[in-house]
Amino acid sequence: MEIDRRFSLWSRAMIFQFAHFELDIDRVELRADGVALAVEPQVFALLRLLIENRSRVVTKDEIVALIWKGRIVSDSAISSRVKSARQVIGDNGRAQALIRTAHGIGFRFVAEVVQPLTVSFAPPQETVPGEGPLPPRPSIAVLPFRMVGTAQPEFPIADALPQDLITELSRLHWLLVIARGSSFQFRGSDTSLEAVRQMLNVRYCLSGVIEMSGPVLSVSVELGDTQTSGVVWSERFRADVSTIHEVRNQIIAAVTSAVEVRIPFNEARRALSKSAENLDAWSAYHLGLHHMYRFNKADNDIATGLFERAAAMEPGFARAYAGLSFTHFQNAFLRYSDDPASVMLAQRFASQCLERDPLDPFGHFTMGRAQWLNDDLEASLPWLERANALNPNYAQARYSRGWAEALLGSAEASQLNIDTALVLSPLDPLVYGMLGVRAMSYLVLEDTAQAALWAERAAKAPGAHALIEMIAATAHGLNGNAGKARAWADSVRARAAHLDKADFLRAFPFRDLPTRARVTGMLGKLDF
Repeated sequence: MEIDRRFSLWSRAMIFQFAHFELDIDRVELRADGVALAVEPQVFALLRLLIENRSRVVTKDEIVALIWKGRIVSDSAISSRVKSARQVIGDNGRAQALIRTAHGIGFRFVAEVVQPLTVSFAPPQETVPGEGPLPPRPSIAVLPFRMVGTAQPEFPIADALPQDLITELSRLHWLLVIARGSSFQFRGSDTSLEAVRQMLNVRYCLSGVIEMSGPVLSVSVELGDTQTSGVVWSERFRADVSTIHEVRNQIIAAVTSAVEVRIPFNEARRALSKSAENLDAWSAYHLGLHHMYRFNKADNDIATGLFERAAAMEPGFARAYAGLSFTHFQNAFLRYSDDPASVMLAQRFASQCLERDPLDPFGHFTMGRAQWLNDDLEASLPWLERANALNPNYAQARYSRGWAEALLGSAEASQLNIDTALVLSPLDPLVYGMLGVRAMSYLVLEDTAQAALWAERAAKAPGAHALIEMIAATAHGLNGNAGKARAWADSVRARAAHLDKADFLRAFPFRDLPTRARVTGMLGKLDF
């Protein structure tokens, strides 16, 4: 029977198949041969954690952080949950056919897992002429790369690299990633973006070409928009074949960071073309991001409204709550208002995000930053570290760790995280903050020349707000350049006349007392 064209076959359910079991994330259900099994919530969460990170060993610390929310638990409690997980899927500690123990480290799910494409009927959607309806959630297919030149049969990088990218991109919970079994059906140079969209119903396609010329390896990667057939992002990597593992890690990090930044911006641009009444939850969310990163009160208020709309349309949409946490953090951090409720709401909405998706790095990131509003830098670090444990290429979490470390006086650790963040996301909307933290770390090290250099770059970067300009004024003043210090101080007063020394020290609570004293003295000299 032909399917009515008013309905679309688009979705890939969040279902993991292994052996004769199915782990259904959306229904929070474990089934054996189609029959639902009784599973404790923590056991289900543990199975999900292990399966979603099956490419590696999940440490006991990660299990405690994500299953027990960081509470102190004994090794016997962890062992008990692992034992229960094994029992429910027919495994045991002796066989370890599905869950393998890495002694002294953690556990890894070793069974073969499949994420099938499934048929589901979606309500009618508006379509662009000549285009089929697409799922509201951003989706991507990673195709096998095309090999040009000669390569040995035992050199399977054209398939191995895309497989690694599928695994890594699957950790971005906001992105639907088509399983290898479907996307790897597309091989050869004649594959078009339109064909990928028609067959897999995805918005984005990642493809690549690998060229071998003697000992030189060249990898070109391209992220395409299947609706417009346009290129969203592309990059080329060159290296010696002997360094294949190093360049592989570099490519994975670059692609993941590009997807994390470029797709949301592309989604926001798409949402801008829609009328307000036609925005779905995902469009409202991405348009909210577009306004949120402008860092002014008017846009922040618009972003808050869009995130509230997304949450109302889809109450289970975790990232909408993380967005609300971010905008309320911005209200309090930049003192858009004196409403003390913003501090409480920043933490409450981060908690609501994690209640809906405890493995979302954005939720852990916003929870970590919410601790800053209570002047508890130490408490923020575990949350930010978990964000990076869930997604090692999450540049904003790296930057935020560096921010807290600089204020705590750990300048070297701060610089390492900031350098990593800048490499991972050189076009990040928070790049001005990364540069500003670099300047603060040099203030801690009493290298005022470098502090002034980096602060100047930060204040001139797109999106820099008035507090960043206060860093520049302070750094130049401490470096003996009174003219530039006064110029940046005047700019701060023109943009945000309400900001004073107390606001700066509340936003940047230096724990290193000598640094705090030097900064406070200079702010006083600049009449803040």
